[in-house]
Amino acid sequence: MDAAYDAVMSATDASGDTVLTREELAAAASVPESEVDRLVDAGILVERETSGEPFRSVDVLRIRMVRACEEGGIPADAMSAAIREGRLSFAFTENWRLFEAAATLVPQTHAELAAEVGLSFEALRAVVTAFGFPPPRPDGMVVEAERPIATLMGRAIRLGAIDEATAVRLGSMYAEVFRRAATAENEVYHSGFEMPLLRSGLDERQSMETASDTTIELVPLLDAAVFAAYRRQQELVWTDHQIEHIEQAVESAGISLPPGPPPAISFVDLAGFTHLTEERGDEEAAAIAARLSDTVQDGSRRYRGEVVKWVGDGVMFRFRNPADAVRSALDLVRDVPAAGLPPAHIGVAAGPVIRQGGDYYGRTVNLASRISNHAGAGKVLVSAPVVDATSTPDVRFTSIGSVELAGITRPTELFEASQT
Repeated sequence: MDAAYDAVMSATDASGDTVLTREELAAAASVPESEVDRLVDAGILVERETSGEPFRSVDVLRIRMVRACEEGGIPADAMSAAIREGRLSFAFTENWRLFEAAATLVPQTHAELAAEVGLSFEALRAVVTAFGFPPPRPDGMVVEAERPIATLMGRAIRLGAIDEATAVRLGSMYAEVFRRAATAENEVYHSGFEMPLLRSGLDERQSMETASDTTIELVPLLDAAVFAAYRRQQELVWTDHQIEHIEQAVESAGISLPPGPPPAISFVDLAGFTHLTEERGDEEAAAIAARLSDTVQDGSRRYRGEVVKWVGDGVMFRFRNPADAVRSALDLVRDVPAAGLPPAHIGVAAGPVIRQGGDYYGRTVNLASRISNHAGAGKVLVSAPVVDATSTPDVRFTSIGSVELAGITRPTELFEASQT
């Protein structure tokens, strides 16, 4: 292993921060040493008065931030000018210590890591990239955060639980879910912390630094809250899965169970949402989307529903019981306008579904979507199997006859649901 691989971030300064030489910083950030010199000359990186080790691990994050800015069209000389004028500072990265451990390098190449976990380098590359990391090179140094992913997936593949394609699919799903969560967090951070500071008269540099200093204490609390929420969702999903196994075990023992209702899929769309957002602009569209999210989340939880995904200007739900899907739909067509949103139109279908990658597929899903498209504003339309599986005195169904639905081969009898 050459000197670059020996550049493991182990030395620390008096404050406990990892200190780096110019060579070590370049290796950790995967850039040539000339790039470090360029950013020092630009005033973006500052050499500390430390003999032989003028940089710290936080500088890896600064290099990544600058390169991301340049890729987004902001040249380094423009950032340098803003720094000289006192309008910009990268001091906010001092509080990004939660990312430092993830950026720590280990004295191992990606080819060596692949061999250690029992994967081909091509498989390791595909999995690591799917989880959102830069595509590794065989001779590139391993980032510490890549190790648990490679170890888990290598072990699962060796056990025969998944194959490489499934590992990649799972990684992509995690990356998308966490990206959406991080995006939502960032929107709250911007609107709740940065914007009030800007409105108070602080400039961009001051607001960035002040917001970062103010919120740093929330980071460990956020980590704990997110993990607790994830564990709760695991409990719910795993319980749902094990119920199916318990039912199968009871049936295989010769004990007959009463036939259970089929699962139901519900699509909720807002009438005129696209036109409204085009008319009122992006900020109003974001506010409408936030109100819709709050309303549908409350409505689905009340009836043990699962928000599967957002689709355009609507939401797809899955319910274990069609009756719960109908009750939820009726509440939503009442609650959505009350929240200052355009009227909702909802379609519900019941029947077999295929679950894969956290999503649901099949004819039942397609039918529910088509029924929602056919429903008028403020209406809840359902298929015949939903009616058959729903026998509650507070819900009435009225047939509207057989309807030709786009993408459905034969006419489908639909019913309008209403509260008695």
